[in-house]
Amino acid sequence: MQKHESVTTIPPVEVHDLTVSYQNKPVLWDIDFTLPGASLTAVVGPNGAGKSTLIKAIMGLVEPVSGYSLIYGKPLEQMRKKIAYVPQRESVDWNFPINVFDVVLMGRYAHLKLFRRPGKGDREIAEDALRKVGMLEYRNRQIAQLSGGQQQRVFLARALAQQAEIYFMDEPFAGVDASTEEHILKLLRELRATGKTVIVVHHDLQTVSDYFDQVMLLNLRLVAFGDMKTTFTAENLQKAYGGRLNILSQVIELSRKAEFVREEGHE
Repeated sequence: MQKHESVTTIPPVEVHDLTVSYQNKPVLWDIDFTLPGASLTAVVGPNGAGKSTLIKAIMGLVEPVSGYSLIYGKPLEQMRKKIAYVPQRESVDWNFPINVFDVVLMGRYAHLKLFRRPGKGDREIAEDALRKVGMLEYRNRQIAQLSGGQQQRVFLARALAQQAEIYFMDEPFAGVDASTEEHILKLLRELRATGKTVIVVHHDLQTVSDYFDQVMLLNLRLVAFGDMKTTFTAENLQKAYGGRLNILSQVIELSRKAEFVREEGHE
C-alpha cells in the first residue's frame, strides 16, 4: 500500500529550465513547471509565444537548447507509450490516401511488438474510439472526404486508441463546428474523470475558464501557471499579451459574471 501511494504522487509531467531556439532566436526561455494528474490545462498566449513549441519539446519533437522534461519521473524515451498527441489540423496532409479506420488504428502501433500487425483486440479498441467521437459510421471514408470538424474527431479517436495517460492537443477546437466542439469538450472531461492528464494549446480566451481547470500563460517565458481563479486574471493576461489585447478586462469580467450566474442558478 505504501508503495502504491508513492507511485501515485509522481507528477505526470515535469519541465525544468527548458529553453528552445530556432536559428539562434529564443522561442522558449527557461520554462519550469509541474503538472498534476487528472487535470485539464490550457496553454494560452499570443501568436509566436511558443505554445506549440512547448508541447513539441516535451514530446521530443523539438530539441531544446537546455533543460529537460520528465514523464512520471522518467526520461521520455522510457515513457513514450504513455503520451498521445493531437497535432494542429493544418499540419496534417489530409490528401494522403488512407481511410478513417486505418488512421485510428495507427494509434495502436506503439503497443505492437516488432513486425506484428494489429489484432482483433486492437481493432476493437479503434472501433470504440471512433464510437466515442461519433465517427464509427465513417470508418471506411477517405480522410480527404471529411469536413474539418470530422477530421479533428478522427485524430482525437487516434489519440484515444493509444490508451495513453497524458494527452497533448494543439488547438483541437480551432475551426470546428459547434457539434465537434461539444464532442471534444465531453471527451476532455471524460479523460480527466478517468485520471488522465490533458494539456491543450487553446486560443479562445472567452472559453478558457469554462473548459479548463488550470491555465498556463506563455509568452516566450512562463508568465503564470495555476488554477483559474488565481491565475486567469486581467493582470496576468496583460503581462502575457501586452498591448495586443484591448478586451482583456472585458473577457475576465464576462467570464466572472457567467460563473456567478451559473452558481446563482445552481443554488
